Amino acid sequence: MLSSNNHSELENFAKVWRVRLKEDQSALRASFEQTEDVASLLNQHARLVDELLRDLWQKAELNKEVCLIAVGGYGRGELFPYSDVDLLILLPEDDNAALNQRIESIVGIFWDIGLAVGHSVRNLHECIDEANKDVTVQTNLLEARHLTGNPALYKAFKSDISTAMDTKTFFQAKMHEQEQRHKRFNDTAYNLEPNIKESPGGLRDLQNVMWIARSLGLGDNWNALVRHELITTSEMRQIRRHERHLQMLRTRLHYLAHRREDRLIFDFQNDLARQLGFTTNAKKRASEQLMHSYYRSAKFVSLINEILLLLLEQRLHPQQDKATPINEHFEARNGLLEAKSTTLLQRQPSTILESFLVLAHHPELTGMSANLLRTLLRVRKLVNSEFRNNPDNKHLFMEILRQPSGVTRLNRYGILGSYIPAFGRIIGQMQHDLFHVYTVDEHILNVLRNLRRFALPQYAHEFPLCSQLFAGFDKPELLYIAALFHDIAKGRGGDHSTLGSSDARRFCKSHGLSKVDSELVAWLVESHLTMSSIAQKSDLSNPAVIENFTHLMGNERRLTALYLLTVADIRGTSPKVWNAWKAKLLENLFLATQRQFKGVSKDTESELLARQNDAKKILSHYGVLENSYNLLWDKMGRHYFLRHDAQEIAWHSRLLLTHINSPEPIVRARLSPGGDGIQVLIYTQDKDDLFARICSFFERIGYTILEAKVHTTQHGYALDSFLVLDQSDKSVRYRDLLSFIEYELSQKLVATEVIDKPLQGRLSRQVKHMPINASIHIRADSDSNTHALEIIAGDRPGLLSTLAHIFLQQGVHLQTAKINTLGKRAEDTFLISSKNGEKLEEDNIKSLEQALIEKL
Repeated sequence: MLSSNNHSELENFAKVWRVRLKEDQSALRASFEQTEDVASLLNQHARLVDELLRDLWQKAELNKEVCLIAVGGYGRGELFPYSDVDLLILLPEDDNAALNQRIESIVGIFWDIGLAVGHSVRNLHECIDEANKDVTVQTNLLEARHLTGNPALYKAFKSDISTAMDTKTFFQAKMHEQEQRHKRFNDTAYNLEPNIKESPGGLRDLQNVMWIARSLGLGDNWNALVRHELITTSEMRQIRRHERHLQMLRTRLHYLAHRREDRLIFDFQNDLARQLGFTTNAKKRASEQLMHSYYRSAKFVSLINEILLLLLEQRLHPQQDKATPINEHFEARNGLLEAKSTTLLQRQPSTILESFLVLAHHPELTGMSANLLRTLLRVRKLVNSEFRNNPDNKHLFMEILRQPSGVTRLNRYGILGSYIPAFGRIIGQMQHDLFHVYTVDEHILNVLRNLRRFALPQYAHEFPLCSQLFAGFDKPELLYIAALFHDIAKGRGGDHSTLGSSDARRFCKSHGLSKVDSELVAWLVESHLTMSSIAQKSDLSNPAVIENFTHLMGNERRLTALYLLTVADIRGTSPKVWNAWKAKLLENLFLATQRQFKGVSKDTESELLARQNDAKKILSHYGVLENSYNLLWDKMGRHYFLRHDAQEIAWHSRLLLTHINSPEPIVRARLSPGGDGIQVLIYTQDKDDLFARICSFFERIGYTILEAKVHTTQHGYALDSFLVLDQSDKSVRYRDLLSFIEYELSQKLVATEVIDKPLQGRLSRQVKHMPINASIHIRADSDSNTHALEIIAGDRPGLLSTLAHIFLQQGVHLQTAKINTLGKRAEDTFLISSKNGEKLEEDNIKSLEQALIEKL
């Protein structure tokens, strides 16, 4: 343990160093702002901390007993402004309690000075044990650098770590680690808020290459890889340029956030773009140009990572398998596709596309060889106008399009954007709509992958109807083309659906598709938003909605194609946008329209009778006699049966048989039969503030309302059905939750106190940095005394309660509500009327619009 005098001396020493550290770090930042030399900053910051630690260690008089070692990124001699200082305190085998206490005191002083220290205290035997158990520990120790202390102990440590290294096991572990890390980011660098360090194409991919190279004794820098002929001097320069760019972004992020921040989140993109000299022009925002520069670096890093890992694996397993010929141009070696001649692609550019087709035809091959990948990178410019107009190349491209993963590979290696220039223009194109989490090109490829997934038997359980329809669709490649072009015109100005439709029509004509097929593709691109809009915003129980949609579709082939594209499209926007409720809405719309095409649809009266008869059959299974619910049904009115399906009608009837004139609210909840969410029935004497009270209740318990059906019976009762969803993904016991909702909501509805004000929670940072100008549209419904109100706005806590309060203040009666939340974007649709059920007067509409605009 430190003596009181020694401890006091160290504390005084720490105070001096705390001031000096801040001053020196400020000086480093000032120098960096002047020179923009990020390599110098990282190295000097590491040296500054080296000096501090050595000085303190010497003051603590621990030099002869233990060894202080820098590990991890700090061990490489690189220290970002707010990164942890990773240390290993290496003890002699005969350490004691007093020594451990002294070390604990020293570590505390590190923190007092202002260093974010990540440390481990181990002896040599423990280091080897931990390294053998955990590849992360082994990797940290691989980059160890002696700072101070017993040099003989450090030498023994380095020797034992090197001896314990099993290079083959280490390689496999690092490959698995990288694969798992990439999966956390959905295997794409093209997120709108990527992680500069961890995302595919980030700094970690370069570090992974160097860790494996170190383990193989090939050096610890890019120059060493040149000497070992793994990369060329030109490639080394490219690697360094992109590495410096990513390091620059990460450094500036740390300074902007005043903390360790490795995500390029929206909060910092504008400031970072300005610092790097990007300016907004007529075509792109400064932040978009910044992100383009990042995606270029990430794409290069991903490719060089793939190439170098292949070459390092060859060094690890130098014995070469005998080449197996595939055709006159290509052969297979070590499970990879290889060109028979190193100049093949330059001499015969058509073999660029042929290589992808051959790879798709041979699923036993795991990919392309490093040499072939390098050649592809060099010959991309050969995919020019002459190449695109070659009939053989057009045929090859269409064949690739029909394969399971050909187009994705074309994009990964930079060929797709050259072959379809319109696609090349949207590579790295940002989307500021609050619900897409990928760039335009990555979203398009996700949609394409989702369509291909419908064709794979192992995924048939996910979307049985989609898989069945896809299997019966005569030309799947038409869906793939529509997916490629559906958002290809984003960012040009104008309607991207119309512009993309023209692009698709030209492509189809150029590639020899029939007029009928070309028109289907063009129509799909132009109409790709139609089905989701109608499913999520219209009353699908209204036969007129189905009839109008059927007319829009024209025929069953178009309906099937649009349904498949729509499901794939919504699922490709974000992992959080799709849910079972949206799936059910789309499926219901598809099936109802399909019945219309097959001639089994019904007029309004026939539909009403059919739903009643189906509900009667369900009730009979529960032993409920018809005369027991006739009185209830007589009170409902015909609109009730048109707005609810047979399952809902039967559920309501069973619950309300004995409560027709109940003086107390009846609240019942169940898990939604359609999948996600909870279905809640509220039956009570109608009152003006009922919808506002219900909205307030669900918002306060953290539930999102997906759908609300509001019905007033002929004897003045409200029968409201709500579908709600827990967005927090927390685990709950549903039996307890359903009981909680039934009891607590009942209490809220009998309460006489003033209704709670809408929640005023904080705006999400996405909405804050990408605000949406609220869009409000009110149009009369020609088939009833109602108006359709559509609202698009950035989502926020209390939004629906705010709308409910406005309806209450404006004397608006709500009949149905569809609440569609797309990420952080709300697209809500309401069917409204006056309190007495009549159409709203023009003055009422203007007053409502004004009130909504003021609040939103």
